[in-house]
Amino acid sequence: MEFLQNNYIWVIVAFVSGGMLLWPLVRGRAGGPGVGPAQATLLINREDAVVVDVREPAEYSQGHIVNARNLPLGQLQKRLTELEKFKDKPIILCCASGNRSASAGATLRKAGFAKVYNLAGGVVAWEQAGLPVTKK
Repeated sequence: MEFLQNNYIWVIVAFVSGGMLLWPLVRGRAGGPGVGPAQATLLINREDAVVVDVREPAEYSQGHIVNARNLPLGQLQKRLTELEKFKDKPIILCCASGNRSASAGATLRKAGFAKVYNLAGGVVAWEQAGLPVTKK
């Protein structure tokens, strides 16, 4: 007990840093399970997964996953009907780094989509894995 009283600042720092390390895990669960580029490729090839890029159109036009649909996060709620026909298929959400797509995943889950996945690391991780992107 004396240790805690004498070192309370370090105890607080330890709790805060631990919380910061766990935050991505807690936040990621709301948007669905995270998948890496290799797992995403398997879902696309084996289960005909639909890739939805939630970045802004300007970011999307700089390079995106082949056949990805662009539904910016700010418009997602209004444009959910565009995804209704894919409700039975896996949906892989992506953005630049994985943060916006986690938010989009929570929106889709609330709308009743069951097979929602977040591309961990986003398009950056996809490119780092040497997978193709297109500007078309």
